[in-house]
Amino acid sequence: MFRLCLLLFVLLAIVTGVGWAQDAPSVAVMTPFLAQPGTQIMVENFESSAMAKGWSVNVIDTSEDIAALVSRMEDVALQGVDAIVINVDPTQIEPGLHAAADAGIPVFGLDSGAHPLLVTNVTSNGYTMAAETATYVVDRLNAAGDVIMFIFEPYPPVQKRGAIARAIFDNTPDITVMDAITPSFDKGPLEGARNAMEAVLLANPDAGSISAVWAAWDDPALGALQAIEDAGRADEGIVIVGIDATEQARDAIARGSNFEATVAQDFAGMAQKVADLVESYLGGAEITQVNHYVPAMLVTQADLSA
Repeated sequence: MFRLCLLLFVLLAIVTGVGWAQDAPSVAVMTPFLAQPGTQIMVENFESSAMAKGWSVNVIDTSEDIAALVSRMEDVALQGVDAIVINVDPTQIEPGLHAAADAGIPVFGLDSGAHPLLVTNVTSNGYTMAAETATYVVDRLNAAGDVIMFIFEPYPPVQKRGAIARAIFDNTPDITVMDAITPSFDKGPLEGARNAMEAVLLANPDAGSISAVWAAWDDPALGALQAIEDAGRADEGIVIVGIDATEQARDAIARGSNFEATVAQDFAGMAQKVADLVESYLGGAEITQVNHYVPAMLVTQADLSA
């Protein structure tokens, strides 16, 4: 009799799912920027964290095509995943966010931006990073000189960096911002910045006419460095700073080039934080904080040789 009851219970559980483990959560990670080193690190670390939690993860990259990302997000919403993680300006993909909201799918930002349709966003504090690098430039120039800026307005985390750096430069009477350049992405921001810097160097041929290059992330800083070195003007002492501490940036700083400082964001830490927040939310926790900040650190040659 006992065996018969147990058999009936097992059959009932198979049919109804009662008392048995549910399917592992499925999460879609969506970005148009997977070619960028920082995004690659974050996505790879999120995948690792998700795998450790037993989740299934689908990474979707649209190669800088925002419209395509919206379309793919609408498709993913119809597929009924448990959560979506985005690495893109949320204001640019609002139709996709609405599609996810209509489907009851929570969306989390991974170095994205705050938005009412996001559960929360995890990022570095762009204000702090920009202040660190801009202040480094001001100190290195003894508060006097001509600066070229490489900025990117369409992406909120990077836009913030440019705004703070510009405020610091403008608040230093003897610092002049010669130009604020948004590099072309046609062949990548590194090449776009190199081409733009070549034009700046041609327009300012005199030694000492350019004191520093401030870049909102490392690729344009590296492009500017290539242009300066190719033009034979590295000995002028043009100070270059970036943000992200990519491997190429670290190598350039370590060898004592004009690229002197960057900021190391904890991309792995951001990815882990997002994964933990997704897990908490799916487990029923309430998340009220709009942004969660993961600390970053200024990196110079002294740090790399220590």
